[in-house]
Amino acid sequence: MSKILGGLTPAKVILGGFLLLILSGTLLLMLPFATRSGESVPFLDALFTATSATCVTGLVLHDTYTFWSEFGQLVILLLIQTGGMGVVTVAVAVAMLTGKKIGLRQRLVMQESISAPQMGGIVRLTSFILKATFLFEGIGAFFLALRFCPEFGLLRGLWFAVFHSISAFCNAGFDLMGIREPFSSLTRYVGDPLVNLPVMLLIVTGGIGFFVWDDLRHNKLNIHHYRLQTKLVLSGTGLLILLPAAFFFFYEFQQPGWSGMSIGERLLASLFQSVTPRTAGFNTVDLTQLQSPGILLIISLMVIGGSPGSTAGGIKTTTFAMLILCVGSTFRKKDCIQCFSRRIPPEALRNAVTILMLYLTLFLCGGNLISCVEGLPLSAALFEAASVIGTVGLSLGITGELGVVSRITLITLMYFGRVGGLTMLYALADGHLRPPAQLPLEKVTVG
Repeated sequence: MSKILGGLTPAKVILGGFLLLILSGTLLLMLPFATRSGESVPFLDALFTATSATCVTGLVLHDTYTFWSEFGQLVILLLIQTGGMGVVTVAVAVAMLTGKKIGLRQRLVMQESISAPQMGGIVRLTSFILKATFLFEGIGAFFLALRFCPEFGLLRGLWFAVFHSISAFCNAGFDLMGIREPFSSLTRYVGDPLVNLPVMLLIVTGGIGFFVWDDLRHNKLNIHHYRLQTKLVLSGTGLLILLPAAFFFFYEFQQPGWSGMSIGERLLASLFQSVTPRTAGFNTVDLTQLQSPGILLIISLMVIGGSPGSTAGGIKTTTFAMLILCVGSTFRKKDCIQCFSRRIPPEALRNAVTILMLYLTLFLCGGNLISCVEGLPLSAALFEAASVIGTVGLSLGITGELGVVSRITLITLMYFGRVGGLTMLYALADGHLRPPAQLPLEKVTVG
């Protein structure tokens, strides 16, 4: 086994790790006592659920509470936790706890897994990731327990609090609210700040990335010393929350269909619906009631996603920032991309364009395929495709009705969305050598 793994690139180790975890979860979910009925679930259903949990997507074929037993729910939660932190991160953590030496190769794979800029200090960063994850999830579970324990009883309330805290921090979107109504997510708590605020904070905390939290830990409020990536992530995340929230509050939730909501409910619903598409999958309102502009905005947010080295998916906020900064540099006729008094290398833009084209190609092709095979409206199919490629988990209620081809398509998109576009490219392009000489340069007119 060591020889086999030794011949694999870090990208292939990451791909194989996630695949192995998905298959292991599939086998566990196929056990008869994983369901409440005591019947073994079909392979494709178990594979879909295991992939959705491991890839922290949250898209489900069956309501998590009413269909899966406590054992099945525990398997799903473990897949969420492992998939959210990263398979490699968990493996390195286990090695650290058992006292095994972390070699150079393991450090290289870990660097690739969490998108760290350098290999130095990677073990220390892994330790910080573990501590930060359990700290944030523990705090979130405490506040959620204040609502769930009085409502569901002590033991069940604690289980619900822990499950939803981990699901929110890992940006998974799985919920147990089927105890009230199947597939209802958090719609019952649309105006409840004791549920909305902890869940939103957990989503944002998990979505900005451990690398950013490590930077904040060292530099505290000394913004001038923040790394450029930290500044881009924080500013981008803030804008991607506030601007969509303003749209939802001043336009979407002013429509006649939402006239029964109070001002406080509209404010919380606006903030929640701007946070959850990047990329958590919870919802506090019925998404099928949204207007077309609101649906388009959510699709855009799902494609953008969270930040590098986080529990979130999507093209990432830094990729989106690179594209915006490139447009700004072109308008100002600058030779290079500049931001926060720093110059950004050209390869960052090249990677950003590559990732965007990959995600858009898979998103559009997947949505069109589902629309053609199932005979569904293109908007609904594209919403579903954006949800899985961004590992979000939001749906317009068509997931359970999809056939085999569409489910396999969604499984593939979920897997690609979680491991990342560059990781997939590096794995496929392994072994291709760079040409020894450059070809002649010739200009091409664009635009």
